[in-house]
Amino acid sequence: MTSTVPHAYADAFSGWDGSVTAAREMQKKLASRVLLADDFGSLRLIAGVDVGFEEGGAITRAAVVLLDAETLEPVTQTLARIPTNMPYIPGLLSFRELPAVLQALDALGRAPDLILCDGHGVAHPRGLGIAAHLGVITGLPTIGVAKKILTGQHQPLGELRGDQVDLLDRNGKLIGTVLRSKDKVRPLIISPGNRVSLATAPQLVMRYVTRYRLPEPTRLADRLASRRDEKRSG
Repeated sequence: MTSTVPHAYADAFSGWDGSVTAAREMQKKLASRVLLADDFGSLRLIAGVDVGFEEGGAITRAAVVLLDAETLEPVTQTLARIPTNMPYIPGLLSFRELPAVLQALDALGRAPDLILCDGHGVAHPRGLGIAAHLGVITGLPTIGVAKKILTGQHQPLGELRGDQVDLLDRNGKLIGTVLRSKDKVRPLIISPGNRVSLATAPQLVMRYVTRYRLPEPTRLADRLASRRDEKRSG
């Protein structure tokens, strides 16, 4: 792994030899440590996390935006830019993106009470999407807010804001929620990452949805990670 992984999480990938096989085995072990129960206190500061890439994918650009949980006003934001350490491999997104995310999170200087992460939580083939991986290694409450399904199936979804249906794996086990965050827009795939229950995760996401499709924490992180504002002003 790259030496740019922050010191506080230096052992986040300890024991991984860089191979796909070892990464999948690590996912299975870490997935057993996920807590799918509400284990968080008062939500005062919430964070949104998203990742983009620069220079044709050579640079990983992670953004963390910290917000006041009541007003949704931004408190601070951080960016981390590091060399991309591995190619895109389906199902192993966290191994590609987390080194930069951890550096950006470390730079906040304070821990959020809840993190909404662009990506999946337990709605993942091995139960450890990036939000779950992040939650386990940091010990923080996390929720995955994804834009498309990675695994699972569901019944038809209504067209109105707040409509939701269960996302089930091939064995019929509940792994997340398909949520319509705004009338007649593409749904979001919500799954807890750690220390949040399957029932509570979509409720918390809707609490932070304003007039946009994405909840405010990940919407702002997406703008920063994708450099959308820079491109508009350029």
